Amino acid sequence: MTEKNAQDGLVRPEEFSTCRMPLRELAQPRPGQAHLWYLNLGDLALSLRQALGGGADLPEQQALSVEQLKFARRFYLKLLLGAYLGIPGKSVKINRSRRGKPALDVSEHRSDLQFSMAKSENRVLIGFSRASTIGVDLEPAGRHAHDPSGIAQRYFSTAEARSLKRIAPGRLDEAFLRVWACKESVVKASGQGIANQFCRFTVGTDPDQPPAIVEFELDDPAQWSLAMVKAGDGFMGAVALHHPQLEVQAFKLTPV
Repeated sequence: MTEKNAQDGLVRPEEFSTCRMPLRELAQPRPGQAHLWYLNLGDLALSLRQALGGGADLPEQQALSVEQLKFARRFYLKLLLGAYLGIPGKSVKINRSRRGKPALDVSEHRSDLQFSMAKSENRVLIGFSRASTIGVDLEPAGRHAHDPSGIAQRYFSTAEARSLKRIAPGRLDEAFLRVWACKESVVKASGQGIANQFCRFTVGTDPDQPPAIVEFELDDPAQWSLAMVKAGDGFMGAVALHHPQLEVQAFKLTPV
């Protein structure tokens, strides 16, 4: 992020650098830095013909099946991890914690590289950091909750629910989606799982202010950083880093 964007906590579409396949070895993020990768799996489908179709051609506009999307997400995650680790993607080993948080297999990889992945339709956002845990979320920017105030009352902190009630009706969906994305990213970074965790911390609800954790039962909120992410094609997201500072470098992966 530029100095201005670091202050307002927003990663804009023009800040995404384009990287084309094939990927070369990547420099790992510095402490306090997050690398974000945004992928349109529909656009990348043609480069997956051999992996997904056993050599058969795929029509350019053919939608990927659920299983193909699942394979593609894992394929590109391991491809990126391999580029950071300097090994082939197929050699990357991933384990999951008891609560389901994915991480590098420490018995195979002596690295403090951390990662988080979020999906929405055929889009993927993957975040990488070193030493500090990271979480990302991705949502359709025009998503409308059926009952945002009711959901907030049931699942969010008391302060968030009260604050959202004061938001102008015309901006309630925007504010609710922002809070949801931030909370998802924090929970994914913490590795605690969503159940009973959303109400244990509070994020700012004003969509005109930089995102921040203002209260946290289990941690010092000053040790966390948040940023909103706009990819520019109808999707938005959030990134949370367990570090008092956050610098973001953003990339879009495209076919050859």
